[in-house]
Amino acid sequence: MAHLRGEYLTFRLGNEEYGIDILKVQEIRSYEAPTRIANAAPCFKGVVNLRGVIVPIVDLRLKFGCDSAEYNSFTVVIVLNINGRVVGAVVDSVSDVLELPGEAVRPTPDMDASVDTHYITGIASLQERMLILLDIEALMGSSDMGLTGSMLDM
Repeated sequence: MAHLRGEYLTFRLGNEEYGIDILKVQEIRSYEAPTRIANAAPCFKGVVNLRGVIVPIVDLRLKFGCDSAEYNSFTVVIVLNINGRVVGAVVDSVSDVLELPGEAVRPTPDMDASVDTHYITGIASLQERMLILLDIEALMGSSDMGLTGSMLDM
């Protein structure tokens, strides 16, 4: 798992903490209500204009089935650069940036075939914290996100 070492932006969704490769993060912004797009996937909240770029916004709390998706002063949008495209991910809060040594990362546990874990790259254990490491490109590129094809070309 040494290939997973590096710097990760950590964020919270409900009671869980996740990490994504810091190199995929363009910026962190406070949440603003996006313009809704009709007939979009439930986790797709709409689009915002970010300095002239139309950015699709995905609520990861809805994607991961969190109990509540309350918008408050801690709610932020992580603006990501995924394969040259800009997309926003709504999360409960951003924690910090951590440098993970390779020995802190464990492989994803084997799960039932009905649980989709292809976008989870590993689990990091740091003192009392468990961090779920995400392949944000695989997650945002999955067909159920509603961001394939023309949506990502906006």
